[in-house]
Amino acid sequence: MEPQLTVGVVDEVATLVITNPAKRNAMTAGMWRSLPGLLAPLAADPAVRALVLTGAGETFCAGADISTLREPGDEQQTLAVRAEEALAAFPKPTLAAIRGFCVGGGSQLAAACDLRFAEEGTRFGVTPAKLGIVYPASSTRRLASLVGPAAAKHLLFSAELIDTERALRTGLVDEVLPVGELDKRVAEFTRTLVSRSLLTQAAAKEFADGRADRDAHWAEQARGSGDTAEGVAAFLERRPPRFTYGL
Repeated sequence: MEPQLTVGVVDEVATLVITNPAKRNAMTAGMWRSLPGLLAPLAADPAVRALVLTGAGETFCAGADISTLREPGDEQQTLAVRAEEALAAFPKPTLAAIRGFCVGGGSQLAAACDLRFAEEGTRFGVTPAKLGIVYPASSTRRLASLVGPAAAKHLLFSAELIDTERALRTGLVDEVLPVGELDKRVAEFTRTLVSRSLLTQAAAKEFADGRADRDAHWAEQARGSGDTAEGVAAFLERRPPRFTYGL
């Protein structure tokens, strides 16, 4: 099977799958290049209210395809940063569903998601120190914001792989699931996400990511959305809300 990224949408949840089975789902230059273009229509599609990123088979992503690092210049790293930034900027909730190995570029993509759920036994690593590569500044800051400066330095300095227990303790992942339970939990959680107000989620995502300058914008969006009135009415009437922001 050719290395590729594939997208499917079911029940308002888009699933983006990393597929490169010959190399543990390592990202090729072509895969990095294609990611922003796959995300853009999903961001604009009102039928999509959440995104799940995962790997085909029994692993998430073992990083960048090392064979492509011999290409001239810094194209691979530039493409990876553009893909990471496009994923981080996706305006709807994103969740990485992780099993097997989440290493190098895989950790870079996972960190760009809003949340990370992992199966027990998954191994995580940020490994540019094994190759003498300078990890991008934006990726380093994002990693440090998740796990703290000391834990980020430990990962980057050593390039050691860590287990799910340590990943959970440092904040690299948000939930750890028993083997066989990851897909069920992700499906359950994304059903919850799409039932909630996208207005609240989109604003919270920007604020949590440091976009305090958009406070006035979101106040205006809230006034015109109808979501607040619907949420209060649903609460008083003891029924599920029918939020329409973004539809």
